[in-house]
Amino acid sequence: MKSYNAVSWLLDRNVEAGRGDKLAYTDTVFELTYRGLQQQSCRVANMLRRLGVRREERVAMIMLDTVDFPAVFLGAMRAGIVPVPLNTLLTSEQYAYVLADCRARVLFVSEALYPVVKDIVGRMPDLDCVVVSGANAFGHKLLADELARESDQFETVATHEDEPAFWLYSSGSTGMPKGVRHLHGNLAATAETYASQVLGIREDDICLSAAKLFFAYGLGNALTFPLSVGATTILNSERPTPALMFKLLNRYNPTIFYGVPTLFAAMLHDESLRHEKAGSALRICTSAGEALPESVGNAWKARFGVDILDGVGSTELLHIFLSNVPGDIKYGSSGRPVPGYQVRLVNEAGQDVPDGEVGEMLVHAPSAGEGYWNQRHKSRSTFEGYWTRTGDKYVRDGEGRYTFCGRSDDMFKVSGIWVSPFEVESALITHPSVLEAAVVPEADPEGLLKPKAYVVLRPSVDRSTLHEALKEHVKQKIGPWKYPRWIEVVDSLPKTATGKIQRFKLREGASQ
Repeated sequence: MKSYNAVSWLLDRNVEAGRGDKLAYTDTVFELTYRGLQQQSCRVANMLRRLGVRREERVAMIMLDTVDFPAVFLGAMRAGIVPVPLNTLLTSEQYAYVLADCRARVLFVSEALYPVVKDIVGRMPDLDCVVVSGANAFGHKLLADELARESDQFETVATHEDEPAFWLYSSGSTGMPKGVRHLHGNLAATAETYASQVLGIREDDICLSAAKLFFAYGLGNALTFPLSVGATTILNSERPTPALMFKLLNRYNPTIFYGVPTLFAAMLHDESLRHEKAGSALRICTSAGEALPESVGNAWKARFGVDILDGVGSTELLHIFLSNVPGDIKYGSSGRPVPGYQVRLVNEAGQDVPDGEVGEMLVHAPSAGEGYWNQRHKSRSTFEGYWTRTGDKYVRDGEGRYTFCGRSDDMFKVSGIWVSPFEVESALITHPSVLEAAVVPEADPEGLLKPKAYVVLRPSVDRSTLHEALKEHVKQKIGPWKYPRWIEVVDSLPKTATGKIQRFKLREGASQ
């Protein structure tokens, strides 16, 4: 059986190709060349071996996007140990749930995030030690001190491409997160398909991702893809606000900017930044997490002169499997299947639906995870042989383009006709008063489901006649039966850390 370790392909190959002195990462404070990253990953591998962590055991990462993240992630995989990056915005009890679920032997945590877990680490029976990235160890081990003790040489473990490499926990847009087990071969699968054949990433690219490394989208953007070609990546440990993103665009002149729809919209609509001229070096942008509204894509192109490649991916499939491509972009659609991926749309009986009809998307993917940890029933209902059930509803047009309709559990029928929350939301945000919108079903007095909208308004909007104006606006845009019967103005919408609207929380609120 031929051995394959993803770290050899992603990292060591660059040093062997003569890129050892090239900048791999900067986090605005520290820098790592490709050789420096290779050495740090070897030190991490040696440290984990000294701590007694064995092959295929898990180590958890609650780490901000600094140069320490790729060093720990790659170092663990180099040793055949499974890193588990976790959402940095969870609560203490959510961390307790995930740490117990994955049975992590070691927890790597950024200094700024340690206060969230300080009261739970002592009650994790499988956790042997905590290693803090930063200056204060809080009585635990300090990452810098531990690595200083180790050699920068390590014989990479001869893993297999089908061996567990890392886990990612789903973002929880529909409930509690689930641990998805990914394999050593999955990283190259995403790089050789989407990154190479759609994005066209190059060695001379400078990459900036708003999505964080713990998220499948961000992991591809800021680790798999740039390392696959020897590019340079800018890491940002802070919250990706429009002001900060413009600052980083100005300072580093990235050529690829990976964003999410809510951020693109916010960057366009922040009045204090409307004269901002950043982004002159950009050659392409990408969007995922949720479907990009047509109005946002067109406005971004008009403002910055560069396209956004809107696509769809998932934690289960690791990155984007359906995308628009350079030179063939239709805003409002998610494009066509990425080369190497196959897509089906099926009805409730599992039969393929014709063009123009809504169906649930199934994907045949080289990057699919091997299942959920400790959730056999959910694994069997999602990973169906070669096909993965995404839970997304789509419609395909005659040109083979796919348009997002909503999550399977978000869709509902009005007068016997399917209504897509995303379609109603997209219509609402084209109104000049609306910044964001989310739509869920609500029962009317007769018990029939109708759309209810939650909207975030732009500043200084007159609300006196707004509700009726918005209803009429939607009727004119997409049809009289789809308009929201109820509209509630809110300050913000519940979202995951990756920008996905958590409609299930709105549904729970509407039903109470």
